[in-house]
Order: sequence, then structure tokens, then C-alpha cells
Amino acid sequence: MATRFLPSSIPTASLRPDLPSLRRIGCAAPRRPDFPAPLSSPLTLRPAPPLSVVRAASSTAVVVDGAAAATKPSKSLPFRVGHGFDLHRLEPGYPLIIGGIDIPHDRGCEAHSDGDVLLHCVVDAILGALGLPDIGQIFPDSDPKWKGAPSSVFIKEAVRLMDEAGYEIGNLDATLILQRPKLSPHKEAIRSNLSKLLGADPAVVNLKAKTHEKVDSLGENRSIAAHTVVLLMRK
Repeated sequence: MATRFLPSSIPTASLRPDLPSLRRIGCAAPRRPDFPAPLSSPLTLRPAPPLSVVRAASSTAVVVDGAAAATKPSKSLPFRVGHGFDLHRLEPGYPLIIGGIDIPHDRGCEAHSDGDVLLHCVVDAILGALGLPDIGQIFPDSDPKWKGAPSSVFIKEAVRLMDEAGYEIGNLDATLILQRPKLSPHKEAIRSNLSKLLGADPAVVNLKAKTHEKVDSLGENRSIAAHTVVLLMRK
């Protein structure tokens, strides 16, 4: 005959009514060994030691708002990706310069420098890939020495920082957004000059141009914008 075991949740007194309850006769109930005894005094919590932040040392730096900012990536990676964006208002009386090429048009970019929306965008993409401050911090429009400056100056500085960090252009893809003028006749000249400024093979530099379907300021010929994605490869 098989033996049947009763669940342990049933009180002992209900199993043997003839035995007196341990609590009724003043005995302490046995403590389960896996539960430690309660502490007689409350726990004293010690504050955690402060975390120390370690920054990688860099041999070169740029000055941003009076403070030196590291110009080398904090981590050595086989490749880095950056994205850049820029937009400028189009106004009569200004030249329209795109990728260092003067484009005939009845209006141009109103800006502190020459307003080259493509080069500004490419600079930001490279700086972003390197984890550095953006173009507006390194070349602020509040500094009079950049008034009317050619954007090739900014590109050369971005390329210098890229070289010092040990990277080169893997490939670059840029998109210009403007309603007018049509850029088809100028795209090859823009792409060739951009490749030369970057010191990159033209085969790894791509340029596209889109209208904005007459929507908002871009589509109404009141502004121009550019997007750039860049892949940097370790040399």
C-alpha cells in the first residue's frame, strides 16, 4: 500500500490534535535555517565612491569658446560614420557657390562666410565622424576673421584633423536640395572640385541634386540645403 504525504502547509496541530501547540506552551517556533536572524540595529549604508572619468590624451586641440577641445577620436575604430546638414537662405545680391564652384543664379546664400552649403555640410560630416565639435563651434560666425572666408579653408582644416586622427575618406554621399537653378550642367565640376579638396578619388565621392517640389522655402527658391554622409576608414 502506497504511503500518502500530506502537504506541509497544513498546521501541525490539525494533524495531531492531542499534542499541545508550541506557541500555547511558550516555546519559540523553530526558525528555518535559510532565513538569517533579524539584525538588532538598522543597516548603515555607505556612500559609493565617486566615479572617476578618464579622458584619452590628445597631442592636438582646437579652441572652442576659449577652451581646448580634443581633436583626436577618443577610441580607435576601424571605421567611423558621420552625417552633416546645412541650410542657407537665398537672397539677391549674393554669389551662389556650391562645392567651391560659382553657379550662375539671380540670388545666393546669405552667410557669414561664402555660404557654400555643400562644403559646410561635408565639414560637419567629417567632424561628426571624428566625434569633434561642429563647424559653428570651431569656426564661429561671431569671429570677424571668418567674414567672407572661402569654405575651402574649413574643408582643409577638417581634412587635416582627419589625417592626424589616422583616417581617410572611405566614401562620401551628398544630396543638394534646391528648386533652382538646375545643377545637372554643374554636377561633374562640383564633384571633381570636392574630390580634390578632400584629397579623395572621385570614384568614392557621390553627388545628387533634388528639387523640393515647390514646397516651403526650399521649393520656393528662398533657401538651399544639403545632407552628407561620410565613411572614414583607418589608414
